[in-house]
Amino acid sequence: MNWTTICAYEALLPERGVCALVEGTQVAIFRAYDGELYALGNLDPFSGAYVLSRGIVGTRKGEPTVASPLHKQVFSLVTGRCLDDEAVSVPVYSVRVGDGGRVEVSLEQRVEVGV
Repeated sequence: MNWTTICAYEALLPERGVCALVEGTQVAIFRAYDGELYALGNLDPFSGAYVLSRGIVGTRKGEPTVASPLHKQVFSLVTGRCLDDEAVSVPVYSVRVGDGGRVEVSLEQRVEVGV
């Protein structure tokens, strides 16, 4: 699996997103308050804009989520599924903290949910 180093883990603020370009793909990366990391495609499928990294992080029924900053559709940070329209989803990518406390993302084992 190919891993791309993004930044230091400490550089990610809890409940905020950042965008990184990984092999030509925009990836939105989030750090939750509990320290968990999530990586999704940055493209909002409803607006066609690359903005999910600027979304509002929260939870719905205990599930970590991000709401699009444009039209406010809510996406699961775990599955990528839109919780407001289950026919829509965004890709989910593998993310980890690697050697030296650096955040790394891989596109090889991404999981796509829905259509």
